[in-house]
Amino acid sequence: MARLEACLVDAYDTIVTCDFSVQRREIPALAGISRDTWENEYDRIGPAFTDGRLSKTEGFGRILRACGKEPQPDLVREMVNRDRELLLANARLFDDAIPFLRKLRARGMKIAIVSNCTETTRPLLVELGVAALTDALILSCEVCAARPAAQIFQCALDRIGVTADAALFVDDQAGYCAGSVAAGISTVQIVRGELDGKVPAAGTTVVRSLPEVEAMFLG
Repeated sequence: MARLEACLVDAYDTIVTCDFSVQRREIPALAGISRDTWENEYDRIGPAFTDGRLSKTEGFGRILRACGKEPQPDLVREMVNRDRELLLANARLFDDAIPFLRKLRARGMKIAIVSNCTETTRPLLVELGVAALTDALILSCEVCAARPAAQIFQCALDRIGVTADAALFVDDQAGYCAGSVAAGISTVQIVRGELDGKVPAAGTTVVRSLPEVEAMFLG
């Protein structure tokens, strides 16, 4: 394996934790829609949010129509703004996230966040101070590709100028780790709680914290 030069890092449940239940409760309430109905429609078009085919404004409008509600511009705007506000209010970094990023930068490592997410994630990562400690934010909604597809990993490698064998990817989900392995990238699955019967992806190293990942860059 080539000497490690970069770390690709997932966002949600790897460096950031968020209680999304607040959004799932409050956003449909603004339109007088039941949570279950909203979630069913959201899940149906969710992949289009993730890969950038739909903005939150476009998607919320579609969901309202599917639920028999007129997507009045003022209502949609209120829902989109509240969705962003609630994400910012209910997300926090794990305690080891910022020290991990700072130590990697001090070692001269390139860092890219590689996340499946919607358009609200970039302002969140800026607000949390993550963007300032990384070389690139590779967000699925912006690059029109989502993990585990090879395209998003290649986009990250191209953006920071390293080859697959010189990078290490950290994620909490086995399926996304498998995509990284398939792309030829050394891969670590971080398990902060219990595995709950889930089997880690073949070819990955399982760790319990980011300092364990940092140790892999020593030497």
